[in-house]
Amino acid sequence: MFLSYLFMPLLMPTLVFVFLLFGIPQVAYLNNYNKVLILAMVFVTTFLVPLISLLTMKLTKHIGSLHLDSREDRVFPFSTISLFYILSTYLFYVKLDVEPIFILTLASISICVTLLASITFFWKISAHMTGMAGLTAIVMVFAVKYPTVDLLPLVLVSVVATGAVGSARLRLNAHRPIEILGGFALGFLICFFSFFLFL
Repeated sequence: MFLSYLFMPLLMPTLVFVFLLFGIPQVAYLNNYNKVLILAMVFVTTFLVPLISLLTMKLTKHIGSLHLDSREDRVFPFSTISLFYILSTYLFYVKLDVEPIFILTLASISICVTLLASITFFWKISAHMTGMAGLTAIVMVFAVKYPTVDLLPLVLVSVVATGAVGSARLRLNAHRPIEILGGFALGFLICFFSFFLFL
């Protein structure tokens, strides 16, 4: 349960931006960004606002549990969260003068969340694994594209963390193995190819 909370899907965009802003010198030194402000905006728009909406859904009895155990419980929250992510990407693109790497990051995450919401109408795949696999894919692409930066420790940590979260979700009986693999495939393929092709 600790791993499920520590790496909850809503935190993944913030973790990706921590990696970009503080882990990659080529990104960190672009212009004179207020890195803390960008990170705060990502945290508010992709974690805090969606979390408040989930709490509101729980209080108004639109969902039975914040764990979203059943596929039916996930459809409305995931659809709402995908709208928040698309809006966040749009606002970053239109209102802020930021590097394309930040827009690419938010756009690829928004695509993952939107596809996750769409798939949830028919099948309950793991949102945790979608988020973790997306993070792992992004770290791997940067390791390939920027060989001068030693990202091997981060690649190893992200792979181990992804495996640990997948194992935790299985241990909690939150998902079947095929749902874990489906979530992993969705997050990894979208983020890997988005970054590999457009970075």
